[in-house]
Amino acid sequence: MVTRDRRRRVTITDVAEHAQVSTTAVSKVLRNAYGVSEAMRLKVQAAIDELGYRPHNAARAMRGRTFTIGVLLPHIRNPFFADILDGLTDEISASGYQAIMVQSGGNDPAAERRASDALVDRQVDGVLWVAPVCPRGQLEKLAKDIPLVVLGRHDRSALYDCVLDDDEVGAELVVEHLIALGHRRIAHITQKDTVGGRTALLHTIRAATYERMMTEHGLADHIAIAATSYTEEGGYDGARELLVRDPRPTAIFAGADQAAFGALAAVHEAGLSVPGDISVAGYDNARLTGLAHVALTSVDQDGAIMGQTAGRLLLERIAGRTAAVRFSVTPTLVARRSTASPGPSLLGE
Repeated sequence: MVTRDRRRRVTITDVAEHAQVSTTAVSKVLRNAYGVSEAMRLKVQAAIDELGYRPHNAARAMRGRTFTIGVLLPHIRNPFFADILDGLTDEISASGYQAIMVQSGGNDPAAERRASDALVDRQVDGVLWVAPVCPRGQLEKLAKDIPLVVLGRHDRSALYDCVLDDDEVGAELVVEHLIALGHRRIAHITQKDTVGGRTALLHTIRAATYERMMTEHGLADHIAIAATSYTEEGGYDGARELLVRDPRPTAIFAGADQAAFGALAAVHEAGLSVPGDISVAGYDNARLTGLAHVALTSVDQDGAIMGQTAGRLLLERIAGRTAAVRFSVTPTLVARRSTASPGPSLLGE
């Protein structure tokens, strides 16, 4: 009987461990990148020869670019991410580039690191990282080895570009809108902070702005925050937590449309109407918000423009630009039928 060799294919990680260097160092040698010492090149090449490493794209990478852009997403369920990807692909396709998407693991920095390493292993020419939660140092480490654009973080770094929404202005627009309608008991659904101390994260800024606006309008006693997640499940759980408060909020501001969709489900399940019993507003203005049976008031941060800009900045970085660029979108409020003035009976509760 013939026994076939089913040995596992040698990976770039195996080469790095054998040579006792990082995977990014191996990638730089394979790409013939600038700044690699001769000693490092010989060390990595020896490991490649000894292990018999033969990556599919190695020959192309040695000659230059692979014409691929890696995209790291927290998850693939948020409809707003589709707007970002539409803008990105529209921008990079004319240059012959394709996007490779990897789910980064949401609020898990360790999972994010594994996902970014996977893209480095595939020798992408640049990375767009959407809403990362890892420390800035991890982003800068990656940016030293590969062109990087970060979307949705309020960091400042000389090593990578940032594309972001003015989340403070966006949250102000929502709270001001609800107060102008006559609401006082306004609650907020945010994302639970699993890493702590990251003031550059968008959900932290939106929640802090909500609290500030409520305080500035003399409504500090009515501040109510449910910390769950920016998902439908998180919005559903957060709304259920808020609806049992006494007195009940007359409006809920969810920090993301996806959470707002879950909040709508919880409100209807409780036998309440939107906006008759409670108003609901979201953030992102994803395409689903405009459907007639949803009609969700939301903050528009133009995901397509953000994705398009990220693509342009990545192409510029790949072409050799090194100076950091910070691009900020000014949000607008799109008021729809999910928000209205509270009835007299609600105000008197």
